[in-house]
Amino acid sequence: MVKPLHKIKEVSAAIFLEKNKVLLTKRGKIGELPGYWEFPGGKREENETIFECLEREIFEELCIRCKAVKIFAENIYKYDHITIKLIAIIAELIDTEIVLKTHVEYQWVDINDLFGFKLAPADVYIAELLLKEFGYV
Repeated sequence: MVKPLHKIKEVSAAIFLEKNKVLLTKRGKIGELPGYWEFPGGKREENETIFECLEREIFEELCIRCKAVKIFAENIYKYDHITIKLIAIIAELIDTEIVLKTHVEYQWVDINDLFGFKLAPADVYIAELLLKEFGYV
């Protein structure tokens, strides 16, 4: 029997860069990918652009406002339960005081240290590109 194809869901991922560091957030123990680190963001809703999605998701998850600036990279990744098109967007923080709503931890991570974290599988490609472009290996 052939499994039905599921629609690809667009997901935004914020790339906040500050002095060669990037913001990562850690998922809690409940839900999908428990304990994994990721670039914060979330699923695009109907009738919103990917930039609007990112700004909304960051406000909902971290209680901070940001400005989406430009698309950095895209990655299509197939998990068991969903296929996503992860769209990494360079963004600027407007607010600075993060309040975690859905994650259990956040860190500003040196780009060269990204692979010391258990990254969500879809985020690995984005981390590799960040290291190539902004790292100093």
